[in-house]
Amino acid sequence: MASKVPMVKLENGTECPILGIGTWKSKPGEVTQAVKDAIDIGYRHIDCAFVYGNEKEVGDAISAKIKEGVVKREELFITSKLWNTFHRADLVKGALLKSLENLGTQYLDLYLIHWPQAYKEGAENFPVDEAGKIQFSDVDYVDTWKALEPLVKEGLVKSIGLSNFNSKQITRVLEVATIKPVVNQIECHPYLNQQRLKDFCEARGIKITAYSPLGSPDRPWAKPGDPQLMDDPKLKAIATRLGKTVAQVLIRYQIDRGVIVIPKSVTRSRIASNFDVFDFKLSAEDVQLINTFDCNGRFVPMTASLGHKDHPFENDEF
Repeated sequence: MASKVPMVKLENGTECPILGIGTWKSKPGEVTQAVKDAIDIGYRHIDCAFVYGNEKEVGDAISAKIKEGVVKREELFITSKLWNTFHRADLVKGALLKSLENLGTQYLDLYLIHWPQAYKEGAENFPVDEAGKIQFSDVDYVDTWKALEPLVKEGLVKSIGLSNFNSKQITRVLEVATIKPVVNQIECHPYLNQQRLKDFCEARGIKITAYSPLGSPDRPWAKPGDPQLMDDPKLKAIATRLGKTVAQVLIRYQIDRGVIVIPKSVTRSRIASNFDVFDFKLSAEDVQLINTFDCNGRFVPMTASLGHKDHPFENDEF
C-alpha cells in the first residue's frame, strides 16, 4: 500500500513521500487514532509541530504501529517544527530534544523553523502583555538557522528547512547556510497557489510542502460567509467530471505540480479518501484552469504577529 506513494528527492539526497498526514488542529484525544489509521491506510509521512500540543499523542500512535510490526521507524518520514519562543540559539537544541521525547523517536527526518518571527522566550507559546498583544523577541532567524545546522551533524535530524518564509527571508538564510534548507512549508491551495514562491524555491533546490491544501475549513477564526474552497463550484465541476471528491482534486493538484502535500483529517474515511489519489491525474488543462483561481486568498494570515519586523506577509513580499 505505502509503496504507491511517489517519493520526492530532496536536495540533500533524502527522500520524502509526496503525500503526508497533517496534525494541526487535531485534538489530543483524536490524533492518536487518526495517525494509527493513517499508518494502516498507507501514509508514511507525518507532519507535526511542537505548538500543535499533540506531539505526545502522535508519538503514541507511531510507537504502537512500530510495536505491532505494521511499520519500521526507517519507513516513516516524521517532520516537526521549532516554535517561535525557541529561536534563541541556546534554546534550539532543547526544543528539538523535547519534540523527540514527545514523539518517542531518536531522530526527525525533517525539522523546520515554524515561522521567521521570534516571540519572547519563556513558558508561554503565545506570550502576551497586559493588553493581550503578543510579545516579540528580536532574535534574528539567521542565528536560529546557524543553531540548527549542528543538530544535523549530531544525527538528531536528517534534514532541516523553513516554514512560512518569504523569498527575501529565504535569501538571507541561504547567504549564511552551510547546510541548505531542503523545504519551505507554506500555505498553498488554488486560492493561493504560490507560483512565484514555488518557482523561486525550486530554482534554489528547495521543495515546497503545501499546508492547508483543502483551504483549512476548520480554521478557528473562520467567520460565517468566509469563502470555503471546498464549496467552489468550479472545483466541484472538475471533481464531478473526474468522478472524484473536491478534496481528492485539491490533493492531486499539488501532486501534479510536484508539491509535497499534507492534508489533515481525523476521520478514518476521509483519511482513506485523501490517500486514494494515485489512480488519476489532472490534465495540464485542468492544472492551468485551477491556477487561474488564485486570488492571493490566504486562510492563515498569522495576524497575532502583525507588526513584527520579520512577519513574512506584511509587505508585498512573495
